[in-house]
Amino acid sequence: MSEVNDLLAQTLDLNGLLDYQDGAVVSRTIIKKDTGTVTLFAFDKGEGLSEHTAPFDALVQITDGEAAITIAGEEHRVKAGQFIIMPADQPHALKAVTRYKMLLVMIKQ
Repeated sequence: MSEVNDLLAQTLDLNGLLDYQDGAVVSRTIIKKDTGTVTLFAFDKGEGLSEHTAPFDALVQITDGEAAITIAGEEHRVKAGQFIIMPADQPHALKAVTRYKMLLVMIKQ
């Protein structure tokens, strides 16, 4: 049975599914389908993802800590309990203001 299937039909603590690692960005795929993905990330303070684009909208929900998310040159501070939608084809980058965890939901069009 795959790791994703091990998560089906049970109540889980989202932040407990992934631990922080010093000096690293770690991820765990929750759902992976042809139509999109749901992935949990944990970023150590100061870590990030460099500027890139995606061909579809992506929803980022911060579940712990605080991130600086830059979209098309504009920085947004997003904290635990908040989310932001990154528009398709717009350059975006992420940086950990504090250690943070985020749920990334991408649905292909």
